[in-house]
Amino acid sequence: MTTEQGVVFAVLAATLALFVWNRLRFDVVAMLALLAIAIAGLLPTEALFAGFGHPAVVTVAAVLVVSQGLVNGGVVDNIAQLLGKVGHRPTLQILTLTGVVALCSGFINNVGALALLMPVAVWMSRESGRSPSLLLMPLAFGSLLGGTMTLIGTPPNIIIASYREGASSFGLFDYAPVGAAITLAGIAFITLVGWRLTPQRGEDSGEDDKLFSVGDYLTELKVPEGSSYAGATLHNLLSDSGEDKDVVVLALIREDKRQLAPSTYKVLKENDLLLVESDTESLQGFLDKTGLELGSQDEDEDESETEEEQTARKSRKKELNEGEVQLTEAVITPESSLVGQTANRLNLRERHGLNIVAVARQGHRLKRRLGDIRFNAGDILLVQGFEDTLTSALSAIGCLPLAERGLRLGSPRKTLLASGIFIASIIAIVSGWLPAPVALVAAAVAMVLAKLIDAPGAYKAIDWSVIVLLAAMIPVGQALETTGGAELIAGQMLALGGGLAPAGVLAMVLVGTMLLSNVVNNAAAAILVAPIALSLSAELGMPSDAILMAVAVGASCAFLTPIGHQSNALVMEPGGYQFGDYWKLGLPLSILVTVVAVPMILLVWG
Repeated sequence: MTTEQGVVFAVLAATLALFVWNRLRFDVVAMLALLAIAIAGLLPTEALFAGFGHPAVVTVAAVLVVSQGLVNGGVVDNIAQLLGKVGHRPTLQILTLTGVVALCSGFINNVGALALLMPVAVWMSRESGRSPSLLLMPLAFGSLLGGTMTLIGTPPNIIIASYREGASSFGLFDYAPVGAAITLAGIAFITLVGWRLTPQRGEDSGEDDKLFSVGDYLTELKVPEGSSYAGATLHNLLSDSGEDKDVVVLALIREDKRQLAPSTYKVLKENDLLLVESDTESLQGFLDKTGLELGSQDEDEDESETEEEQTARKSRKKELNEGEVQLTEAVITPESSLVGQTANRLNLRERHGLNIVAVARQGHRLKRRLGDIRFNAGDILLVQGFEDTLTSALSAIGCLPLAERGLRLGSPRKTLLASGIFIASIIAIVSGWLPAPVALVAAAVAMVLAKLIDAPGAYKAIDWSVIVLLAAMIPVGQALETTGGAELIAGQMLALGGGLAPAGVLAMVLVGTMLLSNVVNNAAAAILVAPIALSLSAELGMPSDAILMAVAVGASCAFLTPIGHQSNALVMEPGGYQFGDYWKLGLPLSILVTVVAVPMILLVWG
C-alpha cells in the first residue's frame, strides 16, 4: 500500500464513520472529504471542483426541476385521484399504492412521488379504520423499487451511467429490463405477503382516536368589560402574556360570529370570546397575566355534560376544520427550516399564517409547552391555516401534509403542457438527438418559460444538499481510482471470493453496495463502489456493464434502515415505526431483489 492509497483509505474511513454517526449533514461531510483530498494533494486543483459541472450532477438538478413542473401541472395528482376508488381491501390498496408510486418514481424524483402519495395513503388508512403503518412502509419501498427502472429514476442510476466505458453512457431505458423485473417482483411480494410483516400499531382506530384530539385542549376565554386589552390588538395580548405561555388562538367569536385564525392585528373588544388551545398550566398563567376570564370550557367530556353540551363541544371542534381555515397534520422533513428551532423563535403566525396547535413525536403527542419544544425531523405537527395558502405555507417551511389534503389538480391545459414538454425530452433522449443532460435541462427551462414553475420555485425544487454531496464525492471517487486504491480493494475482494462464478461475483457486489447504502447516502455509495467494481470486472474479465448494473441496483435498494434513504425516513414518524421495524419487511425484500436481479443482469448484460 502506497502513502497516497493510505491517505485515501483514511479519508474514506473517516467519511463513512461520519455518515453513519449522522451528527453532521451529509453534504458537509462530503465537503470535508473533498477538502482532505485537496490538502493531501491527491488531485490537481482543476479536478477538485469539476464535480459541480459534472453531467451527472447537472442531470440530477434538471430532473428535480422537471419533477416539480410535472407536479405543478397536476400530472401526478391526476394519477393519484384514481386511488380513492380502490376500496378498503388492504391487498388492493397496497397493490395500487405501490404500483402508482413505482410508476411515478421511474420518471420523477422518488422522494417527490412519495411526498405526493403519503397523504393519500394516510387518508385511505383512516377511511378503512387501519393504522397508516400498514401502508406507509410498502409505499416507501415501492418508491425505491420504481426508481430503478430508468436512468432518471434515482441519482445512483445517473451516477453509474457516467462510469460506463465506451462511447456512450447508459440510455434512458437501459435500466428497464432489470429494474422492471425487480419492481414487479417486489410489488407482488409486498402485496401478497410483505405487508403482513409491517408493524400494525394502533389499528382499528376510529375517527375519534386520532393522534391529535384537539377538543381535549380547547377553552373559551372572554375579554371582560373594563379589560385593558379592549381596544388593543391580539398581538399585544399575546406579547404581554410572555413567551413561556403556550396559548394558541384558534378563533375569535364576536356577536355569535366566528372568525377562524384571526389576524394578530385584529383589535379586541369587550365581551369578545377567544377560542384557545392550551394545557392547563399554561392556561392558568395566561389568565393570571392578562386578566381574561374563562368562558365555556371544551376540555375532556365528562358525565356532568348534558347531551346538548356534548353536541355543542363537538360542533365547535368540527368548525375549526371547516370553511376557509382548516386543521391538518404535517411531517417535518429533514431539510425543513424548523429543525432545531422552537415555535417562539419562528413567528410562524406572522410570517406564514400558521398556528402550530400540537406536536407529536414517536407516535405520542408531546405534553410539554410548545415554546419549549425544539423540532426534530420526522415530528408530526397539527397546524391551522388558511385553506388557499396552507399547502404553500407548509412547503415554505419544509413540511409535508399528511391528512386533509385535497388533490391540487392542475388545469387540463397545464397538465397537457407539462406532459408534452416531458415527453418531448424523453423522445429527444431515446432517439439520440440530444444527450440526457441537455434534453432535461431544456425541459426544465421550457417549464419555467411555460410558467409551470417560476424561477424561484425552480431553484427551490433542487435539493442542493444532494447536489453538493454529488459534486464533492465524485472527485473523492476519482482519487480512489487514480491512486490505485480501487484496484487494491478489488484485488482483496478477488482473493476472498476466488473461484466464485460470475453470478456469485455480481451477488457479492450487489449485496455489498446494498449494505453500504443502508448506512450512507445511496448516491455516495454508488460513487464509492463503482470504481472498485470496475477494477474487479477488469481483474475477472467480466463485462463492466453487468457489474455496474449490480452497483446501481444495490445502491437504490436500501430497505433495512430508516437512514438508508430519505423515503424511509419520511414515513418513520407518520407510520409510528421504530428503527428495528424496517428489516422485518426489508430483509426478505432485499433477498428477493438479489435473487431476481442477478440472473436478469447476466441475461441482459452478461
